[in-house]
Amino acid sequence: MASLIKRILFATDFSTCAERALGYALTLTDLWKSELTVMTVLELYPGMDPDYTVNKMYLDHLRDEGTRQLASLETRVKAAGRAIATRIDVGIPSQCVQAVAEEIDADLLVVGTHGRTGLDHVLVGSTAERVVRIAPCPVLAVKVDKGAAPATQAPTIKRIVVPIDLSTCSLDALEYAVQFAQPLGASLTILHAMEPVAYGLDFSLSHAKEWKEQRAYLEKRLTVLTACLTAHGLQADYALKPGLPADSITSYVTAQGYDLMIMGTHGRRGLSHVLVGSIAGAMLRHAPCPVLTVRRLKVGPDYQRVVPPGES
Repeated sequence: MASLIKRILFATDFSTCAERALGYALTLTDLWKSELTVMTVLELYPGMDPDYTVNKMYLDHLRDEGTRQLASLETRVKAAGRAIATRIDVGIPSQCVQAVAEEIDADLLVVGTHGRTGLDHVLVGSTAERVVRIAPCPVLAVKVDKGAAPATQAPTIKRIVVPIDLSTCSLDALEYAVQFAQPLGASLTILHAMEPVAYGLDFSLSHAKEWKEQRAYLEKRLTVLTACLTAHGLQADYALKPGLPADSITSYVTAQGYDLMIMGTHGRRGLSHVLVGSIAGAMLRHAPCPVLTVRRLKVGPDYQRVVPPGES
């Protein structure tokens, strides 16, 4: 993994959160000397005839506006001495973004997210979450929160938190985080949420013993993982927090004020996603910092891992 990020795709709808996400895309482009492609999507769903008069007028208006916005963005970026490629696609946003990411073989996809929750999330949904589930590469989702730095200010990434559940995909995300943190000089915190033990009706002492044994096992595993990182020259520590994962992770990260979260995702879709849910999806909505999700780790055959692979 000599060059972690060679090509970055930034998908924008020109909203406030997309403007902030642009700052991250540009910062990482400079850091990794990457090629940057900026795209926007004219939303058109199946069954809508693009040549139908009303639809054509609608698309022409969107295309004119998108072209104007991309030209303005390109001028700003080039004035700062950077080169970018721009493009406009038509269709379902998440599917278009996936297709372009595959076409250009992107190593990182950057998007803005509104972080919708509750009924608003159920009714409107989240393009960012759909992108995370289907993207062929890691996805950095950035939302705007109260107290966030102005969009024009280059983001600072010095403290990174990596929630893990010791699964293969979470340890792959930790491996990715190692490579991501090194050129930034950023520290890493490994975070594990220890779910409560399911107690029986007898509330016997065996349950307390089971909880202590589980905690001791987790402490040992986290200590070993932290040692692997520090032996590689990284500043690293770990935190073991009791509670339900989504709530525990959000509470801890909010209190500690991290700059970035990197985590694995199984990329579940359809019924599996509905039944099992997604901690990554919850973090996209609730985490106080940008979230970089890693679904699969791409490495060469000669790559030497820092983090031992998972057992499942």
